[in-house]
Amino acid sequence: MSTKNIQVGIIGGAGYTGGELIRLLIHHPQVTVSFIHSRSQIGKPVAATHQDLLGDTDLQFTDDLSALTSGAIDVLFLCLGHGESQKFVAENVIHDNIKIIDLANDFRLQANANIGNRTFVYGLPELNKAAIQQAKNIANPGCFATAIQVGLLPLAKTGLLGEVYTTGITGSTGAGQSLSATSHFSWRANNIQAYKTLTHQHLGEIVQSVNQLSNVSDNGGINFVPWRGDFTRGIFISSQLNSDLSLQELSKLYKDFYADAAFTHVSDEPIFLKQVVNTNKAIVQLEKVGNKLVVHSAIDNLLKGASGQAVQNMNLMLGLNEMEGLRLKSLGF
Repeated sequence: MSTKNIQVGIIGGAGYTGGELIRLLIHHPQVTVSFIHSRSQIGKPVAATHQDLLGDTDLQFTDDLSALTSGAIDVLFLCLGHGESQKFVAENVIHDNIKIIDLANDFRLQANANIGNRTFVYGLPELNKAAIQQAKNIANPGCFATAIQVGLLPLAKTGLLGEVYTTGITGSTGAGQSLSATSHFSWRANNIQAYKTLTHQHLGEIVQSVNQLSNVSDNGGINFVPWRGDFTRGIFISSQLNSDLSLQELSKLYKDFYADAAFTHVSDEPIFLKQVVNTNKAIVQLEKVGNKLVVHSAIDNLLKGASGQAVQNMNLMLGLNEMEGLRLKSLGF
């Protein structure tokens, strides 16, 4: 495929995930961004909203959706609020030849995966790579869901996943760009808080993926306590469960599972958040004391947890190198 051959459109380009997606796509060697739609920023330069893109693009936000009916684009990315993607697809005529990648939670669960003549595939490459390569529509996974799943899927595949107790901390960008009481600097600085204890919205897709591998209706229970952290981006997860396997056996199990994964890596050394921030990587580390296993996993919530994984899915859908446009350096210091 020749350079700059893939035409893409973005719906909802003014937020954090939209900004990261634009950054990735305008530098992707195979992509031309045809339009960026925003209801709140019509006519404004993209770089006026996403100031890190100053000098990188002359694109302006638009409300023109004519490319959807004409089929003038190849891929449509939906960066809308949760619940808005389903409305958008239902209310707009989108040419059958256009592939859709949705970054919200509207189509992630199998019960919600069908709308009109479109069926959405759950877009976690570590789980569904073959299906993604054949898909026309992708439901991009949630950020916490991605981080937790990469830590648990190898155990689920071998039927070794029992009761799981998971704690995860996320940066303030996970709350979106709109100001809220718990996202502004004065509240977040020098502060952490548990929220949505045992009720987080990503639990459904995690359980769905676990059951896909383990072929059981009851996965033993995933008990998740998320935390708000006093930093801007990244997710760090620690999942605890019982295991009779040795650390050496578990390490082999994980490394074999992720042997062909483009972005997920198993570390023998303690991992930390700066290893993954600004990258599409997921890094996993195992620790064991007695029969207690702790699986640590870390991702960037805006990249592997959102926009980076969306581009990874686009690459797979279009037969490109999975890592195209995603070879990014972490902010190690």
